[in-house]
Amino acid sequence: MSASPVLPLTVFYDGACSICAAEISRYRSQQSPKRLVFVDISAADFVPEDHGLTREAVEKEMHAIDGDGVVYTGVAAFTAIWRIVPGFFYSALAEILDLPGINLLARLGYKVFARYRYLLPRRTPECADESCNLGHRKK
Repeated sequence: MSASPVLPLTVFYDGACSICAAEISRYRSQQSPKRLVFVDISAADFVPEDHGLTREAVEKEMHAIDGDGVVYTGVAAFTAIWRIVPGFFYSALAEILDLPGINLLARLGYKVFARYRYLLPRRTPECADESCNLGHRKK
């Protein structure tokens, strides 16, 4: 079992990716903002160097940095998040992802997803508040 990250955990995610944004929204709704802090790397005012990161690195895969400055990337970032989000489901997922064979498969799957996520539908400014539905426009 890996140790839980030191709080707060700052999570850097691609808010323009509809799947990424939906997943972050789920985490955001289930925990205290003092435990997880979310930073959208697609925001116009995001400067990765302010966090000791590079644009290339954060665009390649999800990053998270804990309160001690430990950096988690890719699947390790998900595991760190799941150790913080309350509930048996997430803690069980974190434990499962620590298993060597499962971890390898998850890392391979994540690399494919991260590389090709730009081909998925992008979240538009009209949907930034996550209230858009297919076929309906906000007025």
